[in-house]
Amino acid sequence: MNAMKIVYYASTALMSLLFLFSAGMYLFNYDEIKGVFSLLGFPAWIVYPLAIAKIAGVVAVWVRKPKFLMEWSYAGFLFDVLLAARAHIAVGDGEQFGAILAFVLIVLSRFSYHKVFTSEKS
Repeated sequence: MNAMKIVYYASTALMSLLFLFSAGMYLFNYDEIKGVFSLLGFPAWIVYPLAIAKIAGVVAVWVRKPKFLMEWSYAGFLFDVLLAARAHIAVGDGEQFGAILAFVLIVLSRFSYHKVFTSEKS
């Protein structure tokens, strides 16, 4: 296994774990998360749909078919962490580092995917 495949699988696994953990928190600690969302300025009703979207996105990234769904999942993850980082910075709670870590993992996973899987077909 070459180094780029290791980067892909490691970054994708860590990204997936981060989003699945987040979704689990949303589903099983709803009252606490609802309070955090309120402090960040987001409506509480978005917690459950966001949890479901994160789980579906992780599945789409690993299945990789259809490709457009995988790409939309990466985009959704990117929007999610950029909004989360911005919201945490805006309220000054110092919790933006998880979003920044997720951003790095998303970028690594996405670009290493294209290095590994699109160059194999050439």
